[in-house]
Amino acid sequence: MWQQIKIYVRSDGAEILEQKLLEAGAISISYLDAKDQPIFATEPGDMALWQSTVVLSLFEGSRDLAYLLRDLSSDPSIANADKLKISIIQDQNWQAKWMNDFEPIKFGKKLWICPSWHSPPDPSATNIILDPGLAFGSGTHTTTSLCLKWLDQHTTRGSEVIDYGCGSGVLAIAAALLGAEIVHAVDHDQQAIIATTANSVKNAIAKGIIKTYLPTAMPKVKADILLANILAQPLIDLAENFSKKLKPEGRIVLSGFLENQLDPITKLYNRWFIMDSPNIEKEWVLLTGTRRV
Repeated sequence: MWQQIKIYVRSDGAEILEQKLLEAGAISISYLDAKDQPIFATEPGDMALWQSTVVLSLFEGSRDLAYLLRDLSSDPSIANADKLKISIIQDQNWQAKWMNDFEPIKFGKKLWICPSWHSPPDPSATNIILDPGLAFGSGTHTTTSLCLKWLDQHTTRGSEVIDYGCGSGVLAIAAALLGAEIVHAVDHDQQAIIATTANSVKNAIAKGIIKTYLPTAMPKVKADILLANILAQPLIDLAENFSKKLKPEGRIVLSGFLENQLDPITKLYNRWFIMDSPNIEKEWVLLTGTRRV
């Protein structure tokens, strides 16, 4: 048996609250969005919190938390101090519960992501076998979904593709399974390189189709398609570099940023690309274009 306290807190009070909970014996602390508010980091490694954040703290069942509730009830950073209470969580098969939370997801007409413990709902479709892991990109985030739907609707057969910021490798694997001749998967995080390589093997991608690199090791290429599901500032910093990696009339596919960041990115990329109308979903953007001749 475990005890859980659910606390609504302003983001500026979260760090002090976390320290208080740890000192009181919390064995785990999780942060959740209290009001469905999209957030973004300005650069990799930033930790941004929602203005209104839910903190879930877990304690052993035998610990007396009455004193902690009294202390929390007088904390000015807590929004619902009068509703603080302890919830009892019974022991269960946590691994089975976690696995049940991940079901196969369909993107467009023929593309699926399936956890390895599920049978593909449509064996004749293009099925990516992918388990949630440390590297970003399991298909559940809106920006990854937008990119996968774009790949489902546009042919990659025989193409040379760049997946810049490959994370788990999901976009690189999708491009390869949909017929790309070669995919250059690039990420600054070594964990992403490891994950992409492992997931390529899991999906039986033929050796040599997906090549992985840290950015400094990427060779000079002229690709047909460049996918970049990364943050707004790197997209701005890399715009000219991306233009040099694409053939004339090559396609660029950008995501990972919010609608309020769209204008400066569009204006910048217009120097080298004929940009399409953006596709916006839940305040996240997919922006595509064609390399000018």
